[in-house]
Amino acid sequence: MNILVLYSTVEGHTRKIAHHVEEVVEKLGHDASVADVVQPGSFGLGSFGAAILCAPIHMGDYPAPFVNFLRDWADPLQDIPTALITVSLAIASKDKSERDEAKAFARQLEQKIGFRADYEHYAAGALKYLEYDFLRRWAMKNIAQKEGGPTDTSRDHELTDWQALDEFVEGFVKSTGS
Repeated sequence: MNILVLYSTVEGHTRKIAHHVEEVVEKLGHDASVADVVQPGSFGLGSFGAAILCAPIHMGDYPAPFVNFLRDWADPLQDIPTALITVSLAIASKDKSERDEAKAFARQLEQKIGFRADYEHYAAGALKYLEYDFLRRWAMKNIAQKEGGPTDTSRDHELTDWQALDEFVEGFVKSTGS
């Protein structure tokens, strides 16, 4: 089966997740095509047996290009099995209410544009301290400190549970009958 992996990214970590998903799909013996929703290339969804969509939450919402893409492609996507991987630092929070809030974004997306993926996974993102300007680094460090997260600003911190992501992708691919 050929699986389309589409992503939107703000800081680059979701792109890394999408390419990791591609590797997992290919290890399972399937073909995968990865594309950024900003430049999806020319493809027809009819040539794909399933789609895995990856997008981060920033400033309380999915990126506008991702939302616009789903709005335009919601109907054809409903014709194939779909999975949505939402990337958010809140998933790594020790506070259950913050994790629950992060998991509500997919429902808000559904209410906004009417699209709902068949399967959903929530992955923690990354703290990109080395890429942040002074003010953002300071703010993110304070948030991480309140959450019990990493505060060493001399390096970046990936909080993604790669094993859980692999298990989700494997389960999704198996659920498609492949």
